[in-house]
Amino acid sequence: MPRYVTDKLQRVLNAAARVVSSTRKYNRGLRQLRLAELHWLNVADRVTFKLCMMVHKCLHSHAPDYLSELCMLVDQVTERQHLRSASRRLLVVPRIQLDTHGRRAFDVIGPTVWNALRNYLRDPELSIASFGRLLKTHLFRHYAYSVHRTH
Repeated sequence: MPRYVTDKLQRVLNAAARVVSSTRKYNRGLRQLRLAELHWLNVADRVTFKLCMMVHKCLHSHAPDYLSELCMLVDQVTERQHLRSASRRLLVVPRIQLDTHGRRAFDVIGPTVWNALRNYLRDPELSIASFGRLLKTHLFRHYAYSVHRTH
Protein backbone atom coordinates (compact mmCIF):
# COMPACT_ATOMS: atom_id res chain seq x y z
CA MET A 1 0.00 0.00 0.00
CA PRO A 2 1.12 3.55 -0.47
CA ARG A 3 2.51 5.18 2.66
CA TYR A 4 -0.27 7.76 2.92
CA VAL A 5 -2.86 4.96 3.16
CA THR A 6 -1.00 3.06 5.88
CA ASP A 7 -0.47 6.33 7.78
CA LYS A 8 -4.23 6.96 7.80
CA LEU A 9 -4.91 3.41 8.96
CA GLN A 10 -2.23 3.75 11.65
CA ARG A 11 -3.97 6.87 12.99
CA VAL A 12 -7.25 4.92 13.17
CA LEU A 13 -5.49 2.07 14.99
CA ASN A 14 -3.94 4.56 17.43
CA ALA A 15 -7.36 6.11 18.07
CA ALA A 16 -8.82 2.65 18.75
CA ALA A 17 -5.97 1.91 21.17
CA ARG A 18 -6.69 5.18 23.00
CA VAL A 19 -10.39 4.28 23.28
CA VAL A 20 -9.65 0.78 24.56
CA SER A 21 -7.06 1.98 27.07
CA SER A 22 -8.83 5.23 28.05
CA THR A 23 -5.76 7.35 27.31
CA ARG A 24 -5.71 10.85 25.91
CA LYS A 25 -4.50 11.84 22.47
CA TYR A 26 -1.18 13.30 23.57
CA ASN A 27 -0.33 10.79 26.31
CA ARG A 28 3.10 9.29 25.84
CA GLY A 29 3.66 5.57 25.56
CA LEU A 30 0.82 4.73 23.19
CA ARG A 31 3.15 2.66 21.01
CA GLN A 32 4.32 0.63 24.00
CA LEU A 33 0.71 0.16 25.13
CA ARG A 34 -0.31 -1.13 21.67
CA LEU A 35 2.58 -3.55 21.58
CA ALA A 36 3.05 -4.71 25.18
CA GLU A 37 -0.50 -4.78 26.53
CA LEU A 38 -2.81 -5.01 23.52
CA HIS A 39 -0.42 -7.07 21.35
CA TRP A 40 -1.40 -5.09 18.25
CA LEU A 41 0.98 -4.90 15.32
CA ASN A 42 1.57 -1.66 13.44
CA VAL A 43 -0.45 -1.40 10.23
CA ALA A 44 2.46 -2.18 7.90
CA ASP A 45 3.36 -5.28 9.92
CA ARG A 46 -0.28 -6.33 10.08
CA VAL A 47 -0.39 -6.22 6.28
CA THR A 48 2.78 -8.35 6.20
CA PHE A 49 1.19 -10.76 8.69
CA LYS A 50 -1.98 -11.11 6.62
CA LEU A 51 -0.02 -11.59 3.39
CA CYS A 52 2.16 -14.30 4.93
CA MET A 53 -0.87 -16.06 6.39
CA MET A 54 -2.52 -16.06 2.96
CA VAL A 55 0.61 -17.42 1.27
CA HIS A 56 0.84 -20.15 3.93
CA LYS A 57 -2.79 -21.07 3.22
CA CYS A 58 -2.06 -21.09 -0.52
CA LEU A 59 0.86 -23.48 -0.04
CA HIS A 60 -1.25 -25.82 2.07
CA SER A 61 -4.31 -25.78 -0.24
CA HIS A 62 -6.49 -23.82 2.21
CA ALA A 63 -6.99 -20.85 -0.12
CA PRO A 64 -9.00 -20.40 -3.30
CA ASP A 65 -7.42 -21.98 -6.38
CA TYR A 66 -6.99 -18.67 -8.18
CA LEU A 67 -4.69 -17.51 -5.35
CA SER A 68 -2.95 -20.84 -4.83
CA GLU A 69 -1.93 -20.88 -8.49
CA LEU A 70 0.01 -17.64 -7.92
CA CYS A 71 2.24 -19.16 -5.22
CA MET A 72 4.64 -21.52 -6.95
CA LEU A 73 7.62 -23.02 -5.15
CA VAL A 74 10.96 -22.74 -6.93
CA ASP A 75 11.40 -26.53 -6.80
CA GLN A 76 8.22 -26.92 -8.88
CA VAL A 77 9.84 -25.14 -11.83
CA THR A 78 11.94 -27.62 -13.81
CA GLU A 79 14.58 -25.08 -14.84
CA ARG A 80 15.10 -23.97 -11.24
CA GLN A 81 15.11 -27.29 -9.35
CA HIS A 82 18.91 -27.30 -9.14
CA LEU A 83 19.10 -23.91 -7.40
CA ARG A 84 19.79 -23.54 -3.67
CA SER A 85 16.54 -21.62 -3.32
CA ALA A 86 14.65 -24.79 -4.25
CA SER A 87 15.59 -26.44 -0.94
CA ARG A 88 14.69 -23.34 1.11
CA ARG A 89 10.99 -23.33 0.10
CA LEU A 90 11.26 -20.01 -1.70
CA LEU A 91 8.57 -18.91 -4.09
CA VAL A 92 8.92 -17.76 -7.67
CA VAL A 93 8.56 -13.99 -7.95
CA PRO A 94 7.38 -13.05 -11.46
CA ARG A 95 8.86 -10.13 -13.32
CA ILE A 96 6.61 -7.08 -13.29
CA GLN A 97 5.55 -5.08 -16.31
CA LEU A 98 4.10 -2.00 -14.64
CA ASP A 99 5.97 -0.61 -11.68
CA THR A 100 2.95 1.32 -10.40
CA HIS A 101 0.56 -1.51 -9.61
CA GLY A 102 2.51 -4.61 -10.61
CA ARG A 103 4.70 -4.71 -7.51
CA ARG A 104 1.62 -4.50 -5.27
CA ALA A 105 -0.19 -7.40 -6.95
CA PHE A 106 -0.53 -10.54 -4.82
CA ASP A 107 1.45 -12.70 -7.26
CA VAL A 108 4.46 -10.38 -6.73
CA ILE A 109 4.19 -9.09 -3.17
CA GLY A 110 3.04 -12.42 -1.65
CA PRO A 111 6.12 -14.38 -2.78
CA THR A 112 8.39 -11.40 -2.07
CA VAL A 113 7.23 -11.14 1.55
CA TRP A 114 7.32 -14.94 1.93
CA ASN A 115 10.88 -15.16 0.62
CA ALA A 116 11.97 -12.52 3.13
CA LEU A 117 10.87 -14.69 6.08
CA ARG A 118 13.34 -16.64 8.17
CA ASN A 119 13.86 -20.28 7.17
CA TYR A 120 12.15 -21.69 10.28
CA LEU A 121 8.95 -19.85 9.35
CA ARG A 122 8.83 -21.46 5.90
CA ASP A 123 8.80 -24.97 7.40
CA PRO A 124 6.15 -27.01 5.51
CA GLU A 125 5.26 -28.96 8.67
CA LEU A 126 3.93 -25.90 10.53
CA SER A 127 0.19 -25.81 11.06
CA ILE A 128 -1.63 -22.57 10.35
CA ALA A 129 -1.97 -21.85 14.08
CA SER A 130 1.70 -22.54 14.80
CA PHE A 131 2.78 -20.49 11.81
CA GLY A 132 0.62 -17.56 12.93
CA ARG A 133 2.05 -17.60 16.46
CA LEU A 134 5.65 -17.84 15.24
CA LEU A 135 5.12 -15.14 12.64
CA LYS A 136 3.58 -12.72 15.12
CA THR A 137 6.42 -13.39 17.57
CA HIS A 138 8.91 -12.78 14.77
CA LEU A 139 7.28 -9.46 13.91
CA PHE A 140 7.16 -8.39 17.57
CA ARG A 141 10.88 -9.15 17.96
CA HIS A 142 11.52 -6.33 15.50
CA TYR A 143 9.80 -3.92 17.92
CA ALA A 144 11.73 -5.21 20.92
CA TYR A 145 14.99 -4.74 19.04
CA SER A 146 14.12 -1.21 17.94
CA VAL A 147 13.01 -0.21 21.49
CA HIS A 148 16.27 -1.48 23.05
CA ARG A 149 18.32 0.16 20.34
CA THR A 150 16.78 3.60 20.90
CA HIS A 151 17.38 3.64 24.67
